[in-house]
Amino acid sequence: MEATPLGRRVGALTNRSGPGGTSVRPAVVAGGHAATVDAAAEVLAAGGNAFDAAVAGGCTAAVAEPCLTSLGGGGFAVARTAQGRELVADFFVTAPGLGAGIPNDPSRLDAVAVRFPSAVQEFHVGPASVAVPGVLAGYLHLHATHGRLPLADVLAPPVRHARQGVVVDRHQSDLFALLDPILQRTPTGRELYFRDGRTLVEGDVMVNPALGEFLADIGAGRRTGFTVEELGGTRGAVDVTAEDLAAYEVISREPLVVDHRGARLAINPAPSFGGRLVVHALEQLADAAPMRRSTDADAVVALAGALVSLHDYRRTLGEGTSTGTTHLSVVDGEGNLVAMTTSNGSGSGEFADGLGVQLNNMMGESDLHPGGFGSMAPGGRIGSMMAPGVLVSGGRSVVLGSGGSERIRSVISQLVVRLVDAGEDLTAAVSAPRLHWDGGVLQAEPGWSPEVLGALRERWPVNEWMDRDLYFGGAHLAADDAEVAGDPRRGGAGRVVWPVG
Repeated sequence: MEATPLGRRVGALTNRSGPGGTSVRPAVVAGGHAATVDAAAEVLAAGGNAFDAAVAGGCTAAVAEPCLTSLGGGGFAVARTAQGRELVADFFVTAPGLGAGIPNDPSRLDAVAVRFPSAVQEFHVGPASVAVPGVLAGYLHLHATHGRLPLADVLAPPVRHARQGVVVDRHQSDLFALLDPILQRTPTGRELYFRDGRTLVEGDVMVNPALGEFLADIGAGRRTGFTVEELGGTRGAVDVTAEDLAAYEVISREPLVVDHRGARLAINPAPSFGGRLVVHALEQLADAAPMRRSTDADAVVALAGALVSLHDYRRTLGEGTSTGTTHLSVVDGEGNLVAMTTSNGSGSGEFADGLGVQLNNMMGESDLHPGGFGSMAPGGRIGSMMAPGVLVSGGRSVVLGSGGSERIRSVISQLVVRLVDAGEDLTAAVSAPRLHWDGGVLQAEPGWSPEVLGALRERWPVNEWMDRDLYFGGAHLAADDAEVAGDPRRGGAGRVVWPVG
């Protein structure tokens, strides 16, 4: 396994000679935490394919990125097999309550104020906020349908990380502090994420032995999911029922495909919103001059206009956001590609009994319920802004995706523009300053020229940030020519993995 600086291009090293002079290509993986990426890389080095690596990385992210993802959350994978088949696995959450005979009661939601650097946002958590989880079912589906290694081997790295612990980095430390009011709600949360009355900080070791045992049981075939008792449904604490768990299924879909200036983007389709919003933004730019440079004020204004248009267009589709989100991109040496984005919302503060798994709060995310809390019928698939995808441009394929709640649509749209229109490499595209229209103000990261900012201010109110921030997403990209880039805004990491032998 060869670690590489984020974004380093290794085109000169892309091919090595294998047995009989055959060409051997490396695998690449990018994700939101070094432990997440290392687990995926370890499985690739052991002979696993991209699907095996995605499952290993996803389960490790539940250990190392617990404020962003969980086996008790939901997600999506957009993939292309080595044989060229494109597929989407939808394992997002559903509304609970099948067989209960009573509607979801939004009055049972608990409001919690979370203080961001420049704003205070109200989240709704607690038992009534928990939707039927899908992440674990999705991972098992991906492994069963496309994986190669035994499941126990795939889950060995996350089991080890959960048992031995992961060193908390600055980004996770900041998230723990941000979500302190949610994490401290239960004894399990306080045990996992607090030391001496404070949230874990950078340098602390975070362990989750209960999650390690749960993953070990799954790898050995002793478990395949949660019981309603573990989720708290029989106690009346959580609304998830036995019927909900029995009815849940991973849905296979065809990706949404769009052409942009000769490049082809396959992305998460309906009923989710994120992919459709990205397609809409790219369609708005079809007749505009390409943005060749970030200093081209007219082109940046056109890009910003496309992003602004998404606010109203989104309302025609419904609402859909996931607050705490992370992404993993994997390309193996055979040509399998997996883009996987998962979320736990802000987390409900509730945990599956004895398993170390924090449950999602998707029933308490206001953007997911345009008809109001409690309006979705039991069993209904909840929408999402997550938009993993595969971009084919200039003869190479780039696996991409991002966390970032409603900013995901802006992040992915700008990545496509930078990769295709400006021809930037992965690192430049990920590191470039971003824009996002929040409905009233154009939020702008530092790095735009005074001329560009002046042109933008002639059209819209602009708030220029002092620093890059996780607010603007966390995009982790991997390409089939062995280029990789993790987003520094969210502790991103990347690895190049050469086959053994």
